[in-house]
Amino acid sequence: MGSEEILQPDAQDTDLGFEIGLRPRDFGEFVGQERVRDNLRVYIQAARLRSEPLDHLLLSGLPGLGKTTLAEIVAREMGAHIHNTAGPALERPGDLAGMLTNLARGDILFIDEIHRLPATIEEYLYSAMEDFCIDIVLDQGPRGRSVRIQIEPFTLIGATTRDGLLSAPFRDRFGVLERLEPYPAEELELILTRSAEILGVGLDDEGRRELAKHARGTPRIINRFLKRVRDLAQVEGAPIIDGLIAQRGLRMLGVDDNGMLRVDRQVLETIASARGRPVGLKTIAASVGEDERTLEDVYEPHLIRNGFLLRTARGRMLTDRGYRIIGQYPPGGSGVYQSELFPED
Repeated sequence: MGSEEILQPDAQDTDLGFEIGLRPRDFGEFVGQERVRDNLRVYIQAARLRSEPLDHLLLSGLPGLGKTTLAEIVAREMGAHIHNTAGPALERPGDLAGMLTNLARGDILFIDEIHRLPATIEEYLYSAMEDFCIDIVLDQGPRGRSVRIQIEPFTLIGATTRDGLLSAPFRDRFGVLERLEPYPAEELELILTRSAEILGVGLDDEGRRELAKHARGTPRIINRFLKRVRDLAQVEGAPIIDGLIAQRGLRMLGVDDNGMLRVDRQVLETIASARGRPVGLKTIAASVGEDERTLEDVYEPHLIRNGFLLRTARGRMLTDRGYRIIGQYPPGGSGVYQSELFPED
């Protein structure tokens, strides 16, 4: 697994199996996101007391924060069967109709990357979410007609990294909206401790801190770090992952002393080469060889959160700190001032 693969939301099959084995199975095992956990506990308990399906739930947040895990926990707590799919897999209303008509009362339909649903599918879900019915077209053309079919009451759980891409009418049909935030290092250390115990890996305090501080606030990344550094420790016969082994493992993965990866530096260097002018996302993507969605969802949040990068109305710009992290000085009038962020009409 290369340095950039560590961050990718789409894991290889072997890594997916590894991650599933480490996923918490209930709220008691789930570390962090306390407000979200507490809210979901209340909503679930209330739904069970009323013997009703849970309201439709939209989980948003950066990749790897636990949206899929929470959906599975919700299903388990509700005693419901969960049906999994993803936005890109649903291209036509017929794809969705087959799933909806097979749902039993109280079942959960989980749609990952729900922001990637075609607009026609979003609209098809309106009546399913509100009235638990769908319209099936029997014929095309002037003789075309549709038949309305009732479906069993169900819960739709959507997971998205970009909830702003959902249309307002679609978003408004979710009764519960919860956003997951990046984890502080202390919570990542707790997650790492649990994962190491499950895997039977020795880990001291320094090793735990070293891995946690470079994991970008993301449980998925901390677990992938653990897997790769465990390999290094085993090959070298180290009884535990200490600070030195952790540092060497991170260097092996291309993580530098500042927690930067190759693509991070390339993004900053591309913007710096514009000498203070804003740079568009398409230009950056072409320069570093990544698609725009990956840059926006995977790399930019870390750079923005650490104060290296600004998104402005005119494009991406570096802060003074962004220039310093790549060993450059900001040019005069580099565009990190209020007048550049909010240009006058």
